[in-house]
Amino acid sequence: IQEQVPWSEMAPAGIALRATVLCLVAWVGLAAGDRVYIHPFHLLVYTKSSCEQLEKSNAETLKEPTFTPIPIQANTAQVDEEALRHQLVLTVEKLEAEDKQRATMVGMLANFLGFRMYKALSDMWNTAGGAGGAGGTGVLSPTTLFGTLASFYLGAMDPTAHRLQALLGVPGEDEDCTSRLDGHKVLSALQAIQGLLVAQGRADGQARLLLSTVVGLFTDPSLRLKQTFIQSLDLFTPIVLPRSVDLSSDPDLAAAEIDRFMQAVTGQKISSVVGVQADSTLLFNTYVHFQGKVKGFFLLAEHQEFWVDNSTSVSVPMLSGTGIFQHWNDTQNNFSVTRVPLGESACLLLVQPHYASDLDKVEALAFQHDFSSWMKNLSPRAIHLTMPQLLLQGSHNLQDLLAQAKLPTLLGTKATLGKISDTNLRVGKVMNSILFELKADDGDQPTESAQQPDGPEVLELTLSSPFLFAVYERDSSAIHFLGRVANPLSMV
Repeated sequence: IQEQVPWSEMAPAGIALRATVLCLVAWVGLAAGDRVYIHPFHLLVYTKSSCEQLEKSNAETLKEPTFTPIPIQANTAQVDEEALRHQLVLTVEKLEAEDKQRATMVGMLANFLGFRMYKALSDMWNTAGGAGGAGGTGVLSPTTLFGTLASFYLGAMDPTAHRLQALLGVPGEDEDCTSRLDGHKVLSALQAIQGLLVAQGRADGQARLLLSTVVGLFTDPSLRLKQTFIQSLDLFTPIVLPRSVDLSSDPDLAAAEIDRFMQAVTGQKISSVVGVQADSTLLFNTYVHFQGKVKGFFLLAEHQEFWVDNSTSVSVPMLSGTGIFQHWNDTQNNFSVTRVPLGESACLLLVQPHYASDLDKVEALAFQHDFSSWMKNLSPRAIHLTMPQLLLQGSHNLQDLLAQAKLPTLLGTKATLGKISDTNLRVGKVMNSILFELKADDGDQPTESAQQPDGPEVLELTLSSPFLFAVYERDSSAIHFLGRVANPLSMV
């Protein structure tokens, strides 16, 4: 990643990239056995035949049709989230074996980048004294973040395209076209990853998981966008909404108009754009909504205490359920891990420090590149689990995360984004906005006698102090959400 910073500051990025390559080489080695060596990224880069078409399209870039987005005041229908879920399910039904391999590879790359950016976000929370509560409450979506940056890669030309490719985890030192990342394959794989999460939500056909993604591109009226770029984003989500808004005259008014627009489209009360820069001509907002229902769990009749710290508690709604869950208690590092199924392949991972004061320490240990290594220690255990019902809303500017990761100019004023627009493009904030909901199942509350299964002694486990969580899908190995809960009542 050729950022103009000292090597000492680049080292973490280089180490992360090398770790990604080594993991993928190992993965390919396991898959290939004694067969002829295959480059670990061959599923994501251009083929020789596609390179010819790419060269032709690059030559015609300046001739591509452009358009001015319609005003933000124009009426727009609210998103049908159930229809989006159905589209994702249909996508999964059409996947071939190679598509699933590509999804696994992109899932691994998104995980590596997600861990790195979560660390940057966590550092920002800690520097600011916590987000939304003591110690900070927040959530990040590695797949959404990866998709946003891959979208910019589709609109980029060298040298920005080369640097974005390196950030996404695919080395591109070779000038040959066949070493270049194919952004369309990446976004298609991300769509497959989203589909795998929701398609296997429940064997009885009732959707227990909901995942919807909306992309809003807000441009100054003077900016014209290229149609090919907008059409390419359909691979990431079918809901791509380019809209024009006056970003320069009154930035505060522009921010309010964008918020009203996104609330009308999503049907959710969100606030994501604050402090619009007067000199920007493009804002990019990716909004994702996740709703999960934990099968067999019910909402307790009365609120329970959640201890934010040793002396402060809040009264919160709690979920409770009993089952055989994968569990591991790490006595050496003072935390426990519990895996709760959300579907056939989707899982909720709960990481609870033994001591609330160890949250940051456990977070640094748990959310790192060898995330999956200690998960091998999980074993089945009968558990009666009680945890907060979650309603978390978070928004973060990827420009801030890039700056925290020593890449402050990647999407700055000198970025070459000629495939997005021919005009004077200046990227302002690049927002990822998340609404994360975890609720009880719709079933009736079980009787007291039905809560305790026969067999081994049931472990009583209550998450009544700060904890960490992750939502991941096992078929693709993709982590969809990483988060910390220091105060369940916080709206980040």
